[in-house]
Amino acid sequence: MTMLQLILCETFSLKCDLDTVICFVHWNIQYTDQVFSKTTLIGDAVSDETVGELCNACNGIHDALAERGMLGRQFKKRSAILRTLFRLIDVGSDQLNLTLAKLILALNVSGNNLLNICKLIFKISRNASNDALFLNGCILDSLLSLLHCEDVWSKGEAVLYCVGSLKLLSGNSALSRMLLSKGFIGVLLQLSKRMMHEGGSQRIIAGHILVQVTAALRNIADQSESRPSFLSSKAFSTLCLILENHRKDLDICINVARIFSKLSTYTECCHALAESPRCCSVFLDLLSKHSRKQVNLAQVSVHFPRTTEARERVYEEEGGIDVLLDLFQVYQETPSSPKQCRAPESEDVLVKLIRLLANLAIHPTVGTALAANTLCVQLLLEVLGTKHTSEELVINAVATINNLSFYQGESSVVHSQHTHISQLLLKLLLSSSMDAVLEATRVFGNLSQIKDVRHFIMQHKVEQYVVTLLDSKTPDVCFSACGVLINLSADPENRAMLRATGTVQKLIDCLRDFGPQDWHLAAVVCQTLWNCSLDGELQHTQELLEILRGALHWPSDEGVRQVQEACWELLFLPVAERLRRRFYIEDIIT
Repeated sequence: MTMLQLILCETFSLKCDLDTVICFVHWNIQYTDQVFSKTTLIGDAVSDETVGELCNACNGIHDALAERGMLGRQFKKRSAILRTLFRLIDVGSDQLNLTLAKLILALNVSGNNLLNICKLIFKISRNASNDALFLNGCILDSLLSLLHCEDVWSKGEAVLYCVGSLKLLSGNSALSRMLLSKGFIGVLLQLSKRMMHEGGSQRIIAGHILVQVTAALRNIADQSESRPSFLSSKAFSTLCLILENHRKDLDICINVARIFSKLSTYTECCHALAESPRCCSVFLDLLSKHSRKQVNLAQVSVHFPRTTEARERVYEEEGGIDVLLDLFQVYQETPSSPKQCRAPESEDVLVKLIRLLANLAIHPTVGTALAANTLCVQLLLEVLGTKHTSEELVINAVATINNLSFYQGESSVVHSQHTHISQLLLKLLLSSSMDAVLEATRVFGNLSQIKDVRHFIMQHKVEQYVVTLLDSKTPDVCFSACGVLINLSADPENRAMLRATGTVQKLIDCLRDFGPQDWHLAAVVCQTLWNCSLDGELQHTQELLEILRGALHWPSDEGVRQVQEACWELLFLPVAERLRRRFYIEDIIT
């Protein structure tokens, strides 16, 4: 045992008065400091043993003061000990410096002393290999306590370095979870509220602090367990206020946008965001202001309008749709060279923006307006008609057109442009991407309600390709194919041609393969078979009736009952029973 450890043990075992304890420990720090000074003069590195002794001594002082409620400015030897502690920073050990920092902060330093300690912690936190030194949590508590101080403006620059350190540390998943358990989100949001109430010269430092605060919250948002804290702290309304008050600060805007982008993928967070006052107008204003700065604000919007109320608010906001379409035009600008591709950043914004329009189109009022908007439809069709466009962009554009094609009133531009759209879709059906094929088939499912489109499909033998999709063994693909075939088989002149291509057998196979697992698909298959038999002819009737005889009896599996009984009863049973009766097969439904 070293001399320092012996004296420390003896001192604390005797339970001396506080001044005696501090004197002994202070003396030993000075003693070790002298050892350090001598080794420095002869060029030797300080040993790990010496560093450990110094850390133990500092922790001893901290514990003794804490036990007697004397941390802060309330004991005689404070100034002398602080001088020695600051001197020991020259040892150059990150482990020791964090131990020193914890004690120095506990002694309630201010001014340059506080600033220098916060700079020191920031320097240590910049090195990811030092993250393990912060895992004991003690220094984290000291940093969080500093953010609670009432006179935050007198410590503005120190607070900036403090938040900067926490931002860096929150990038480590283990430290991020530890901070979360210490109420980190609530601390940062309270600090943010204080930052927004100041003006003048203080607004500049407040802006710098908020950049770090929002970046830290962005890191914390990566943790799925952070959602309850964001919701309980009413973070969304606070973050919207930050956006509104600092809309000219691009860094803050991007950080908040990314926070919302991560959190709004969850339904409860999406609702909370939609309920935040003025969030919709703030988003649209920012999208307009930063449209040419490659800013990722579109990340917010792609998830934001996932509720009926949110979609209505975007539509009802004055000039809201125009802002989105203007942004679409900015990033849709065709590259100067035909062989030139868009910049990845532009492509990313376009993808997110098109997803936003697709989400908006789900709302009947908004969807009807967008389907009637010539510019909106034109821009989407330009995406499909442009060469060297990424697969992701094409798929999202087709998915949006699919949503718009649902609305086929007289004002629908999609309806009036059905020939051009059909020609573009024809190319997609030949794509090697099954996702692109699926989306194109879905659009044909809606547009084939138009007689001219049905004629186009039969004229170009598209129906043969659609029938082959029934072999995909994928429920979504089969469902979309049936959507097209239902409409085609409504025309008497098409039925014989469909039967000749083996459509009936493939439909029966789908019913056998997917019926018990997907009653909605089974209902669509039965409706297609019904249409194919309207002129009295249908092959493979015995095989079909055997399948129906079993399907018309509800399965006894209780697990299946809970999930699918309503779908079976409301969607499948009526059309399947009607199909069965067409062939005069008596059966008893239990």
